[in-house]
Amino acid sequence: MAGRYFEDWAVGDRIEHEIRRTVTVTDNLLISTLTHNPQPLHIDLEAARASEFGQILVNGTFTFALMVGVSVGDTTLGTLVANLGYDKVTMPAPVFIGDTLRAETEILELRESLSRPNAGIVTFEHTMYNQRNQLVCRCLRTALIRRRHPKKDK
Repeated sequence: MAGRYFEDWAVGDRIEHEIRRTVTVTDNLLISTLTHNPQPLHIDLEAARASEFGQILVNGTFTFALMVGVSVGDTTLGTLVANLGYDKVTMPAPVFIGDTLRAETEILELRESLSRPNAGIVTFEHTMYNQRNQLVCRCLRTALIRRRHPKKDK
């Protein structure tokens, strides 16, 4: 199992995820059409060229989903009970077709679950960078993670 159990984490743990991904025209077009997002900046080359960006801007939901997806193998694969929420999603720099993206994760908080003795709550900070090391996306993800050894009632 690739994911870590609740007990395997410590606040401050950091992971540089090995998977990198170069964004393609198809990635951007698929996410835009799958989500019914007709934003011209994502799907209309002429409109995008006339914008301040001068080119197609990659749909931010793709960047966000890729960032979280790249992290799963190293964090929650096989140990996730449920994602509880995503907070403070920011995109401080644009992503363009051809950008190669990489992700990192840091553990910000660990909490015991009050209702589930077989799980704990982990707060991950996920960050994504382009090939120029510019931060392009950041979020907090709170997840309910299985414990290796369920807590016993006192």
